[in-house]
Amino acid sequence: MMDRIWVAACAELEQSVGPNNYNHWIKPLRLAGIEDGAARLQSPTRFISDWVNRHFAKDIVAVLNRVGAEVERLRFEVGQAARPSAQAAPAASAAEPAAGSAPVPTTRAPRADLGAPLDPRYTFANFIVGKPNELAHAAARRVAEGGPVGFNPLFLYGGVGLGKTHLMHAIAHDYQTRHPSAQVLYLSAEQFMYRFVQALRESTIMDFKGMFRNVNMLMVDDVQFIAGKDSTQEEFFHTFNALVDQGKQIVISADRAPAEIKGLEERIKSRLSCGLIVDLHPTTYELRLGILQSKTEAFRTQHPDLEIGAGVLEFLAHRISTNVRVLEGALQRLFAHASLLRREITLEVAQECLADILRTNDRKVSIDDIQRKVAEHYNIRLADLIGPKRARNVARPRQIAMYLSKQMTSRSLPEIGRRFGGRDHTTIMHGVRKVEELITEDSGLAEDIAVLKRMLEA
Repeated sequence: MMDRIWVAACAELEQSVGPNNYNHWIKPLRLAGIEDGAARLQSPTRFISDWVNRHFAKDIVAVLNRVGAEVERLRFEVGQAARPSAQAAPAASAAEPAAGSAPVPTTRAPRADLGAPLDPRYTFANFIVGKPNELAHAAARRVAEGGPVGFNPLFLYGGVGLGKTHLMHAIAHDYQTRHPSAQVLYLSAEQFMYRFVQALRESTIMDFKGMFRNVNMLMVDDVQFIAGKDSTQEEFFHTFNALVDQGKQIVISADRAPAEIKGLEERIKSRLSCGLIVDLHPTTYELRLGILQSKTEAFRTQHPDLEIGAGVLEFLAHRISTNVRVLEGALQRLFAHASLLRREITLEVAQECLADILRTNDRKVSIDDIQRKVAEHYNIRLADLIGPKRARNVARPRQIAMYLSKQMTSRSLPEIGRRFGGRDHTTIMHGVRKVEELITEDSGLAEDIAVLKRMLEA
Protein backbone atom coordinates (compact mmCIF):
# COMPACT_ATOMS: atom_id res chain seq x y z
CA MET A 1 0.00 0.00 0.00
CA MET A 2 2.80 2.44 0.95
CA ASP A 3 4.61 1.66 -2.28
CA ARG A 4 1.53 2.49 -4.36
CA ILE A 5 0.99 5.77 -2.53
CA TRP A 6 4.65 6.70 -2.92
CA VAL A 7 4.85 5.92 -6.63
CA ALA A 8 1.81 8.10 -7.29
CA ALA A 9 3.28 10.89 -5.13
CA CYS A 10 6.66 10.69 -6.84
CA ALA A 11 5.08 11.00 -10.28
CA GLU A 12 3.63 14.37 -9.18
CA LEU A 13 6.68 15.50 -7.22
CA GLU A 14 8.99 15.11 -10.19
CA GLN A 15 6.78 17.52 -12.12
CA SER A 16 6.29 20.02 -9.29
CA VAL A 17 9.85 20.32 -7.91
CA GLY A 18 11.65 19.70 -11.21
CA PRO A 19 13.65 16.68 -12.35
CA ASN A 20 16.98 17.92 -10.95
CA ASN A 21 15.65 18.46 -7.43
CA TYR A 22 13.65 15.25 -7.64
CA ASN A 23 16.63 13.11 -8.65
CA HIS A 24 19.00 14.56 -6.06
CA TRP A 25 16.73 14.83 -3.03
CA ILE A 26 13.42 12.97 -3.25
CA LYS A 27 14.22 9.85 -5.24
CA PRO A 28 16.57 8.46 -2.53
CA LEU A 29 13.68 8.50 -0.02
CA ARG A 30 11.25 5.69 0.76
CA LEU A 31 7.82 5.94 2.37
CA ALA A 32 7.94 3.40 5.22
CA GLY A 33 4.56 4.12 6.76
CA ILE A 34 1.98 6.65 7.96
CA GLU A 35 1.20 6.87 11.68
CA ASP A 36 -0.80 9.51 13.60
CA GLY A 37 -0.71 11.92 10.65
CA ALA A 38 3.06 11.60 10.18
CA ALA A 39 4.60 10.11 7.04
CA ARG A 40 7.72 8.11 7.92
CA LEU A 41 10.34 8.69 5.21
CA GLN A 42 13.51 6.63 5.20
CA SER A 43 16.60 8.52 4.04
CA PRO A 44 20.13 7.23 3.40
CA THR A 45 21.84 10.25 5.03
CA ARG A 46 21.14 13.03 7.53
CA PHE A 47 22.26 15.56 4.93
CA ILE A 48 19.49 14.53 2.53
CA SER A 49 16.79 14.38 5.19
CA ASP A 50 17.71 17.83 6.56
CA TRP A 51 17.69 19.36 3.09
CA VAL A 52 14.37 17.79 2.14
CA ASN A 53 12.79 18.84 5.43
CA ARG A 54 13.84 22.46 4.90
CA HIS A 55 13.03 22.79 1.22
CA PHE A 56 10.39 20.24 0.17
CA ALA A 57 8.40 19.18 3.24
CA LYS A 58 5.32 21.23 2.32
CA ASP A 59 5.36 19.95 -1.26
CA ILE A 60 5.58 16.32 -0.13
CA VAL A 61 2.81 16.67 2.45
CA ALA A 62 0.53 18.38 -0.10
CA VAL A 63 1.14 15.73 -2.77
CA LEU A 64 0.67 12.83 -0.33
CA ASN A 65 -2.72 14.24 0.61
CA ARG A 66 -3.66 14.66 -3.05
CA VAL A 67 -2.96 10.99 -3.78
CA GLY A 68 -5.13 9.82 -0.89
CA ALA A 69 -2.89 9.73 2.19
CA GLU A 70 -3.91 11.72 5.27
CA VAL A 71 -0.64 13.38 6.27
CA GLU A 72 0.07 16.47 8.37
CA ARG A 73 3.85 16.26 8.76
CA LEU A 74 6.95 14.25 7.90
CA ARG A 75 9.19 12.18 10.13
CA PHE A 76 12.59 11.06 8.86
CA GLU A 77 14.44 7.87 9.69
CA VAL A 78 18.09 8.27 8.79
CA GLY A 79 20.48 5.47 7.94
CA GLN A 80 17.83 3.10 6.61
CA ALA A 81 18.65 1.29 3.40
CA ALA A 82 16.40 3.08 0.96
CA ARG A 83 15.62 0.04 -1.14
CA PRO A 84 13.91 0.70 -4.47
CA SER A 85 10.24 1.31 -3.72
CA ALA A 86 7.29 1.37 -6.09
CA GLN A 87 8.66 4.49 -7.68
CA ALA A 88 11.60 2.38 -8.81
CA ALA A 89 9.63 -0.80 -9.33
CA PRO A 90 10.20 -0.85 -13.08
CA ALA A 91 13.81 -1.81 -12.48
CA ALA A 92 14.96 0.16 -15.47
CA SER A 93 12.54 3.06 -15.16
CA ALA A 94 15.25 5.63 -14.74
CA ALA A 95 14.76 9.29 -15.42
CA GLU A 96 17.19 9.24 -18.31
CA PRO A 97 17.70 6.89 -21.25
CA ALA A 98 17.89 3.30 -20.06
CA ALA A 99 17.27 -0.18 -21.28
CA GLY A 100 17.00 -3.61 -19.71
CA SER A 101 17.96 -4.21 -16.12
CA ALA A 102 20.79 -5.84 -14.24
CA PRO A 103 21.68 -6.23 -10.56
CA VAL A 104 24.07 -3.54 -9.41
CA PRO A 105 26.57 -3.98 -6.59
CA THR A 106 26.46 -1.49 -3.75
CA THR A 107 28.92 1.31 -4.40
CA ARG A 108 30.94 2.58 -1.48
CA ALA A 109 31.90 6.22 -1.18
CA PRO A 110 34.50 8.06 0.92
CA ARG A 111 31.76 9.39 3.21
CA ALA A 112 28.13 8.40 2.86
CA ASP A 113 26.95 11.78 4.14
CA LEU A 114 29.32 13.81 1.94
CA GLY A 115 28.09 13.03 -1.56
CA ALA A 116 24.80 12.12 -3.17
CA PRO A 117 23.57 8.52 -3.23
CA LEU A 118 23.99 6.59 -6.46
CA ASP A 119 20.89 5.29 -8.15
CA PRO A 120 21.22 1.50 -8.65
CA ARG A 121 19.15 1.74 -11.83
CA TYR A 122 21.59 4.04 -13.62
CA THR A 123 23.98 1.52 -15.17
CA PHE A 124 25.53 0.99 -18.57
CA ALA A 125 23.31 -2.05 -19.00
CA ASN A 126 20.29 0.24 -18.60
CA PHE A 127 21.46 2.93 -21.01
CA ILE A 128 20.06 2.93 -24.54
CA VAL A 129 22.71 3.95 -27.05
CA GLY A 130 21.90 5.77 -30.28
CA LYS A 131 23.66 8.22 -32.57
CA PRO A 132 22.90 11.26 -30.35
CA ASN A 133 24.77 9.78 -27.36
CA GLU A 134 27.17 7.12 -28.69
CA LEU A 135 30.34 9.22 -28.24
CA ALA A 136 29.39 10.16 -24.68
CA HIS A 137 28.64 6.51 -23.91
CA ALA A 138 31.99 5.36 -25.34
CA ALA A 139 33.92 8.00 -23.38
CA ALA A 140 32.08 7.12 -20.16
CA ARG A 141 32.87 3.43 -20.69
CA ARG A 142 36.55 4.24 -21.13
CA VAL A 143 36.69 6.31 -17.93
CA ALA A 144 34.92 3.55 -15.98
CA GLU A 145 37.63 1.07 -16.93
CA GLY A 146 40.24 3.03 -14.96
CA GLY A 147 43.92 3.35 -15.74
CA PRO A 148 45.42 5.97 -18.05
CA VAL A 149 42.55 7.51 -20.00
CA GLY A 150 44.21 10.21 -22.09
CA PHE A 151 41.74 12.93 -21.16
CA ASN A 152 40.94 14.54 -17.83
CA PRO A 153 38.35 15.77 -17.07
CA LEU A 154 35.54 14.14 -19.02
CA PHE A 155 33.03 16.94 -19.50
CA LEU A 156 29.48 15.92 -20.47
CA TYR A 157 27.00 18.59 -21.46
CA GLY A 158 23.54 18.82 -22.96
CA GLY A 159 19.94 19.72 -22.21
CA VAL A 160 17.79 18.35 -19.44
CA GLY A 161 16.98 14.66 -19.62
CA LEU A 162 19.50 13.57 -22.26
CA GLY A 163 21.46 11.13 -20.10
CA LYS A 164 24.25 13.07 -18.36
CA THR A 165 23.39 12.00 -14.82
CA HIS A 166 22.68 8.44 -15.91
CA LEU A 167 26.15 8.15 -17.46
CA MET A 168 27.84 9.62 -14.38
CA HIS A 169 26.14 7.10 -12.08
CA ALA A 170 27.00 4.31 -14.51
CA ILE A 171 30.67 5.32 -14.48
CA ALA A 172 30.72 5.28 -10.68
CA HIS A 173 29.05 1.86 -10.46
CA ASP A 174 31.28 0.26 -13.06
CA TYR A 175 34.51 1.84 -11.80
CA GLN A 176 33.83 0.76 -8.23
CA THR A 177 33.04 -2.79 -9.37
CA ARG A 178 36.37 -2.96 -11.22
CA HIS A 179 38.29 -1.24 -8.41
CA PRO A 180 36.62 -2.20 -5.09
CA SER A 181 39.12 -0.35 -2.92
CA ALA A 182 38.88 2.91 -4.87
CA GLN A 183 37.21 5.99 -3.43
CA VAL A 184 34.53 7.46 -5.72
CA LEU A 185 32.70 10.65 -4.81
CA TYR A 186 29.65 11.81 -6.76
CA LEU A 187 27.70 14.96 -5.89
CA SER A 188 26.06 17.98 -7.45
CA ALA A 189 27.79 21.35 -7.63
CA GLU A 190 25.10 22.63 -5.27
CA GLN A 191 26.08 20.00 -2.70
CA PHE A 192 29.75 20.88 -3.15
CA MET A 193 28.95 24.49 -2.32
CA TYR A 194 26.72 23.53 0.60
CA ARG A 195 29.45 21.35 2.14
CA PHE A 196 32.08 24.03 1.55
CA VAL A 197 29.99 26.72 3.27
CA GLN A 198 29.25 24.31 6.12
CA ALA A 199 32.98 23.63 6.53
CA LEU A 200 33.72 27.37 6.66
CA ARG A 201 30.99 27.92 9.23
CA GLU A 202 32.13 25.03 11.43
CA SER A 203 35.87 25.75 11.00
CA THR A 204 36.47 22.31 9.48
CA ILE A 205 37.86 23.48 6.14
CA MET A 206 40.97 21.28 6.41
CA ASP A 207 38.77 18.22 6.87
CA PHE A 208 36.77 19.30 3.83
CA LYS A 209 39.92 19.67 1.74
CA GLY A 210 41.21 16.30 2.89
CA MET A 211 37.95 14.52 2.05
CA PHE A 212 37.69 15.96 -1.44
CA ARG A 213 41.35 15.67 -2.35
CA ASN A 214 41.86 12.07 -1.33
CA VAL A 215 39.44 10.38 -3.69
CA ASN A 216 40.30 8.35 -6.77
CA MET A 217 37.47 9.82 -8.81
CA LEU A 218 35.50 13.03 -8.30
CA MET A 219 32.23 13.48 -10.16
CA VAL A 220 30.42 16.84 -10.07
CA ASP A 221 26.98 17.20 -11.65
CA ASP A 222 25.53 20.52 -12.91
CA VAL A 223 28.75 22.50 -12.49
CA GLN A 224 27.03 25.60 -13.94
CA PHE A 225 25.52 26.05 -10.46
CA ILE A 226 28.78 27.50 -9.06
CA ALA A 227 28.93 30.23 -11.74
CA GLY A 228 29.09 33.62 -10.05
CA LYS A 229 29.93 32.14 -6.63
CA ASP A 230 33.50 33.33 -6.20
CA SER A 231 34.56 31.55 -3.01
CA THR A 232 33.12 28.23 -4.12
CA GLN A 233 34.81 28.59 -7.52
CA GLU A 234 38.13 29.27 -5.79
CA GLU A 235 37.90 26.08 -3.74
CA PHE A 236 36.66 24.07 -6.72
CA PHE A 237 39.62 25.28 -8.78
CA HIS A 238 42.16 24.22 -6.16
CA THR A 239 40.43 20.87 -5.61
CA PHE A 240 40.40 20.29 -9.37
CA ASN A 241 44.12 21.09 -9.67
CA ALA A 242 45.09 18.92 -6.71
CA LEU A 243 43.30 15.88 -8.12
CA VAL A 244 44.58 16.33 -11.67
CA ASP A 245 48.14 16.73 -10.37
CA GLN A 246 47.73 13.41 -8.55
CA GLY A 247 46.46 11.73 -11.71
CA LYS A 248 42.96 11.28 -10.27
CA GLN A 249 40.03 11.22 -12.69
CA ILE A 250 37.41 13.97 -12.74
CA VAL A 251 34.01 13.77 -14.46
CA ILE A 252 31.91 16.92 -14.82
CA SER A 253 28.46 17.60 -16.25
CA ALA A 254 26.68 20.82 -17.16
CA ASP A 255 23.82 22.07 -19.29
CA ARG A 256 26.19 23.78 -21.73
CA ALA A 257 29.83 23.79 -22.84
CA PRO A 258 32.41 25.38 -20.47
CA ALA A 259 32.96 28.41 -22.71
CA GLU A 260 29.20 29.14 -22.67
CA ILE A 261 28.75 29.16 -18.88
CA LYS A 262 28.39 32.81 -17.91
CA GLY A 263 29.88 33.76 -14.55
CA LEU A 264 32.38 30.89 -14.55
CA GLU A 265 35.97 32.06 -14.07
CA GLU A 266 38.15 31.90 -17.16
CA ARG A 267 40.77 29.78 -15.42
CA ILE A 268 38.10 27.17 -14.59
CA LYS A 269 36.76 27.26 -18.15
CA SER A 270 40.32 26.72 -19.37
CA ARG A 271 40.86 23.77 -17.01
CA LEU A 272 37.56 22.14 -17.94
CA SER A 273 38.36 22.54 -21.63
CA CYS A 274 41.66 20.67 -21.30
CA GLY A 275 39.92 17.29 -21.24
CA LEU A 276 37.33 15.71 -23.50
CA ILE A 277 34.16 17.76 -23.99
CA VAL A 278 31.20 15.72 -25.25
CA ASP A 279 27.80 17.05 -26.26
CA LEU A 280 24.77 14.80 -25.74
CA HIS A 281 22.48 15.69 -28.63
CA PRO A 282 18.68 15.71 -28.56
CA THR A 283 17.13 12.29 -29.00
CA THR A 284 15.73 10.96 -32.24
CA TYR A 285 12.27 9.43 -32.55
CA GLU A 286 13.83 5.95 -32.81
CA LEU A 287 15.86 6.41 -29.63
CA ARG A 288 12.84 7.71 -27.69
CA LEU A 289 10.74 4.77 -28.86
CA GLY A 290 13.51 2.36 -27.87
CA ILE A 291 13.64 3.86 -24.38
CA LEU A 292 9.88 3.49 -23.95
CA GLN A 293 9.86 -0.07 -25.23
CA SER A 294 12.69 -1.06 -22.92
CA LYS A 295 11.06 0.43 -19.85
CA THR A 296 7.74 -1.16 -20.68
CA GLU A 297 9.39 -4.57 -20.97
CA ALA A 298 11.16 -4.04 -17.65
CA PHE A 299 7.91 -3.03 -15.95
CA ARG A 300 6.17 -6.10 -17.35
CA THR A 301 8.70 -8.40 -15.67
CA GLN A 302 7.23 -7.33 -12.32
CA HIS A 303 3.70 -6.57 -13.52
CA PRO A 304 2.87 -9.22 -16.15
CA ASP A 305 -0.78 -8.16 -16.15
CA LEU A 306 0.09 -4.76 -17.67
CA GLU A 307 -1.87 -4.17 -20.86
CA ILE A 308 -0.76 -1.38 -23.18
CA GLY A 309 -2.61 -0.73 -26.42
CA ALA A 310 -1.18 -0.55 -29.90
CA GLY A 311 0.27 2.81 -30.88
CA VAL A 312 0.58 4.22 -27.35
CA LEU A 313 4.38 4.14 -27.18
CA GLU A 314 4.70 5.49 -30.73
CA PHE A 315 2.30 8.30 -29.81
CA LEU A 316 4.39 9.26 -26.75
CA ALA A 317 7.68 9.10 -28.66
CA HIS A 318 6.26 11.44 -31.28
CA ARG A 319 4.47 13.93 -29.01
CA ILE A 320 7.06 14.29 -26.21
CA SER A 321 10.33 14.97 -27.96
CA THR A 322 12.16 17.67 -26.02
CA ASN A 323 12.94 15.99 -22.70
CA VAL A 324 13.51 12.31 -21.96
CA ARG A 325 12.76 12.82 -18.28
CA VAL A 326 9.35 14.20 -19.11
CA LEU A 327 8.86 11.32 -21.54
CA GLU A 328 9.73 8.72 -18.90
CA GLY A 329 7.72 10.58 -16.27
CA ALA A 330 4.69 10.36 -18.57
CA LEU A 331 5.22 6.61 -18.97
CA GLN A 332 5.63 6.21 -15.21
CA ARG A 333 2.35 8.05 -14.67
CA LEU A 334 0.62 5.67 -17.08
CA PHE A 335 2.09 2.69 -15.21
CA ALA A 336 0.78 4.08 -11.90
CA HIS A 337 -2.61 4.77 -13.49
CA ALA A 338 -2.85 1.22 -14.82
CA SER A 339 -1.67 -0.30 -11.55
CA LEU A 340 -3.95 1.69 -9.27
CA LEU A 341 -7.08 1.56 -11.42
CA ARG A 342 -6.36 -1.81 -13.06
CA ARG A 343 -7.09 -0.43 -16.52
CA GLU A 344 -5.58 -1.13 -19.89
CA ILE A 345 -3.47 1.74 -21.20
CA THR A 346 -5.18 2.63 -24.46
CA LEU A 347 -4.44 5.61 -26.66
CA GLU A 348 -7.55 7.34 -25.30
CA VAL A 349 -6.48 6.67 -21.69
CA ALA A 350 -3.00 8.02 -22.42
CA GLN A 351 -4.40 11.22 -23.95
CA GLU A 352 -6.70 11.74 -20.98
CA CYS A 353 -4.15 10.87 -18.28
CA LEU A 354 -1.37 12.96 -19.83
CA ALA A 355 -3.42 15.92 -21.02
CA ASP A 356 -1.33 18.47 -19.08
CA ILE A 357 1.99 17.10 -20.32
CA LEU A 358 0.77 16.87 -23.90
CA ARG A 359 -0.51 20.46 -23.82
CA THR A 360 2.88 21.65 -22.60
CA ASN A 361 4.63 19.74 -25.36
CA ASP A 362 2.23 20.69 -28.15
CA ARG A 363 4.17 22.14 -31.04
CA LYS A 364 2.90 25.60 -31.98
CA VAL A 365 5.46 26.28 -34.72
CA SER A 366 4.18 26.08 -38.31
CA ILE A 367 6.02 24.79 -41.37
CA ASP A 368 5.78 28.31 -42.85
CA ASP A 369 7.56 29.71 -39.77
CA ILE A 370 10.32 27.13 -40.13
CA GLN A 371 10.82 27.71 -43.84
CA ARG A 372 11.03 31.49 -43.42
CA LYS A 373 13.43 31.29 -40.48
CA VAL A 374 15.73 28.79 -42.21
CA ALA A 375 15.78 30.84 -45.41
CA GLU A 376 16.68 33.98 -43.43
CA HIS A 377 19.33 32.17 -41.40
CA TYR A 378 21.12 30.83 -44.49
CA ASN A 379 20.46 33.94 -46.58
CA ILE A 380 18.67 32.16 -49.41
CA ARG A 381 15.36 32.89 -51.15
CA LEU A 382 12.29 31.16 -49.75
CA ALA A 383 11.31 30.20 -53.30
CA ASP A 384 14.65 28.40 -53.73
CA LEU A 385 14.25 26.57 -50.41
CA ILE A 386 10.90 25.16 -51.50
CA GLY A 387 11.73 24.85 -55.20
CA PRO A 388 13.62 22.24 -57.25
CA LYS A 389 17.16 23.68 -57.02
CA ARG A 390 19.73 21.07 -55.95
CA ALA A 391 22.77 23.28 -55.33
CA ARG A 392 24.44 22.43 -52.00
CA ASN A 393 23.90 25.91 -50.57
CA VAL A 394 20.15 25.30 -50.99
CA ALA A 395 19.85 21.52 -50.54
CA ARG A 396 21.34 21.40 -47.03
CA PRO A 397 19.15 24.22 -45.61
CA ARG A 398 16.16 22.51 -47.25
CA GLN A 399 16.96 19.26 -45.42
CA ILE A 400 17.35 21.19 -42.17
CA ALA A 401 13.94 22.79 -42.71
CA MET A 402 12.47 19.33 -43.37
CA TYR A 403 14.09 18.01 -40.17
CA LEU A 404 12.76 20.91 -38.08
CA SER A 405 9.29 20.49 -39.62
CA LYS A 406 9.29 16.84 -38.52
CA GLN A 407 10.64 17.67 -35.06
CA MET A 408 8.63 20.79 -34.25
CA THR A 409 5.25 20.22 -35.87
CA SER A 410 2.71 17.42 -35.74
CA ARG A 411 2.46 17.24 -39.54
CA SER A 412 2.88 13.88 -41.28
CA LEU A 413 5.67 13.24 -43.78
CA PRO A 414 3.29 13.46 -46.79
CA GLU A 415 1.96 16.78 -45.47
CA ILE A 416 5.49 18.12 -45.03
CA GLY A 417 6.34 16.92 -48.55
CA ARG A 418 3.42 18.88 -50.01
CA ARG A 419 4.67 22.05 -48.29
CA PHE A 420 8.12 21.52 -49.81
CA GLY A 421 7.10 21.77 -53.45
CA GLY A 422 5.10 18.56 -53.58
CA ARG A 423 7.99 16.27 -52.70
CA ASP A 424 7.42 12.59 -51.92
CA HIS A 425 7.34 11.53 -48.26
CA THR A 426 10.41 9.32 -48.86
CA THR A 427 12.39 12.43 -49.85
CA ILE A 428 11.39 14.08 -46.58
CA MET A 429 12.35 10.95 -44.64
CA HIS A 430 15.76 10.88 -46.34
CA GLY A 431 16.34 14.55 -45.51
CA VAL A 432 15.39 14.05 -41.87
CA ARG A 433 17.66 11.03 -41.46
CA LYS A 434 20.54 12.79 -43.19
CA VAL A 435 20.36 15.70 -40.77
CA GLU A 436 20.09 13.34 -37.79
CA GLU A 437 23.33 11.69 -38.93
CA LEU A 438 25.14 14.98 -39.56
CA ILE A 439 24.18 16.41 -36.16
CA THR A 440 26.33 13.79 -34.42
CA GLU A 441 29.31 14.49 -36.68
CA ASP A 442 29.18 18.23 -37.34
CA SER A 443 29.14 20.44 -34.23
CA GLY A 444 28.63 23.54 -36.39
CA LEU A 445 25.48 22.12 -37.92
CA ALA A 446 24.23 21.00 -34.51
CA GLU A 447 24.74 24.53 -33.19
CA ASP A 448 22.92 26.01 -36.22
CA ILE A 449 19.92 23.78 -35.54
CA ALA A 450 19.96 24.61 -31.82
CA VAL A 451 19.96 28.34 -32.66
CA LEU A 452 17.09 27.90 -35.13
CA LYS A 453 15.05 25.97 -32.56
CA ARG A 454 15.58 28.67 -29.96
CA MET A 455 14.48 31.37 -32.40
CA LEU A 456 11.41 29.40 -33.47
CA GLU A 457 10.39 28.62 -29.88
CA ALA A 458 10.92 32.19 -28.67
